[in-house]
Amino acid sequence: MRRHTISLRALPCIVAGMIRIGSIVLRVDDLPRQTEFWEAALDYVRRQGDSEDFVLLRPRNGVGPNLSLDRVRSTMQVPPRIHLDLYTGDQAGEVERLIGLGATEVHWDKRPPDADYVILADPEGNRFCVVDIN
Repeated sequence: MRRHTISLRALPCIVAGMIRIGSIVLRVDDLPRQTEFWEAALDYVRRQGDSEDFVLLRPRNGVGPNLSLDRVRSTMQVPPRIHLDLYTGDQAGEVERLIGLGATEVHWDKRPPDADYVILADPEGNRFCVVDIN
């Protein structure tokens, strides 16, 4: 089984002379809908002054990387080369909440029955995992 582990080394920090992930960029078609979904999904807030083609969402509490939404037509690759892992102590509750916001569950025949993650897709099909940290 593939298990996700959380290490203190993975937590965001600023170290002199080092780089860190500042923003993860998702290509989207419907920028307003995707902005609404990801704001609610992550409790992120929109940066003021973004354009009609680009929105930067940042954590409300200031902890973690930004999520940038870039309106650019692109082809969906399955499986995706990159996806988000969202950690939670209430996996069932979060999966239900995210589906209520417009996500859909993705069934993958290679997912182990005892996996600690559930695969979801946002309203445009961008996949992400909801990982149980308990």
